[in-house]
Amino acid sequence: MVISPEDLLKLGLAILVGGLIGAEREYHDKSAGFRTIIFICTGATLFTIFSIRLAGDSDPTRIAANIVSGVGFLGAGTILRDAGRVMGLTTAATIWLAAALGMGIGGGHYAFVGTATVAIMIVLWFFPSLERVIDNIRDHRAYEVVCPLAPEKFEEIEALFKSCGLKVLSRKRLKSGDAMQCTWEVAGAPKNHTAVAEKLFAHPDIREFRV
Repeated sequence: MVISPEDLLKLGLAILVGGLIGAEREYHDKSAGFRTIIFICTGATLFTIFSIRLAGDSDPTRIAANIVSGVGFLGAGTILRDAGRVMGLTTAATIWLAAALGMGIGGGHYAFVGTATVAIMIVLWFFPSLERVIDNIRDHRAYEVVCPLAPEKFEEIEALFKSCGLKVLSRKRLKSGDAMQCTWEVAGAPKNHTAVAEKLFAHPDIREFRV
């Protein structure tokens, strides 16, 4: 197979696009960083080029179509669950997008890929600030409280959440010896969470609590 100048252009663009997105992920110390995103974008580009050339009279999209499912398994490996929170979804989505950009480069859609890359970089660099603003408006947290075995204490602590401006989303309680383990999932502004934490620390009947 003869290597054409366009092949070299596609390879260079794949490395450039993957490097730009990978650099942002590497800067934020994510599991899929600089080299990983470059490899994903370049690999998708090569698979697309090969699928077009090897297909002959067959459907040229058959090999490229498997990139979507294959990269899906790769992205799933970056998703973790830690302390009740799901982590790595943005990195997994970035892997998926890098493969899509690689397919676009392999197919010769340079202008569209360039526009999409700019849009993705804007989302990665500037949208976290907007995300923090949204989190400051409404933040979800789970509180685990251990207190004396008395039903009125459960209602008292729940009223404490409401008095601090937090909305109770779910609740449960469990008897453990002479104590009661209570769990609340609440939502509200971070300053309201800070206020309720201070009151829980000062409450004489609360033996321990975790957030």
